[in-house]
Amino acid sequence: MYYSRRQIVRDILVSKPFTSLKELEEKFPNVSSMTLRRDIEFCERHGDVIKVRGGARSMKFIVHTEEESFTRRSSENRQKKQKLAKAAARLIETGRSLYVDSGTTAMELTNYIPEIRLSITTSGANVALSLIKHEKIMVNLVGGLLNRDSISLSGPSSTEYIEKINIDVAFISPSGFSLESGFTSGNFSESELKSAVVAKAHKNVILLTSDKIGKSLPFTFCKLEDVDVIITDAPLPADISDKIKANNIQVIIAE
Repeated sequence: MYYSRRQIVRDILVSKPFTSLKELEEKFPNVSSMTLRRDIEFCERHGDVIKVRGGARSMKFIVHTEEESFTRRSSENRQKKQKLAKAAARLIETGRSLYVDSGTTAMELTNYIPEIRLSITTSGANVALSLIKHEKIMVNLVGGLLNRDSISLSGPSSTEYIEKINIDVAFISPSGFSLESGFTSGNFSESELKSAVVAKAHKNVILLTSDKIGKSLPFTFCKLEDVDVIITDAPLPADISDKIKANNIQVIIAE
């Protein structure tokens, strides 16, 4: 009975992104909360879930991504990304502590960062390697699980690292944006990291290519009111522009 219940608990936990302890308590009314917590911990030790406050998150959904491979995406909209990168680089001031996101737009930004004294933290392994060519830049790479598609690191250790540092300006590139869903990502673990960065940074700069507008990926990492500057390659739709003005957000159309 013990083995059978634990197997059922595991099947429930891995079947969707998040399962609350309350759900398990309702499923097993004759089992104590403490026992169910031990079941969650058992599944965590076997790599099936990550225990979080109020329940557990399935590793199957955390490591899965709906985004395309980095190599393919890096060749798409290259000119747009270069424009955004150039505009973003103009916002960089000497002596600042920056966060540069992972992804193809972030890689473009590394090509335009000026030769000035900076401290830059990134979750992109390839971004870090590109940044070390700048002798005056101190490069910090967060730890965590490496996503082969985005070549980025994320997970509990990376978010813990972000909580311990200071960030003047964060440059973040979403995978999608809509007024309903906000800024979104296709990977839960990376979305959690972006949320931590947004919460910590004094200024959040979003690098948004126009093809991402109207797209909603599974995980929201921040809302429109959480950002300070949006850099994009074309005028925004009227409804989005109205909302941006209402939130006093600066918009830069990259040329």
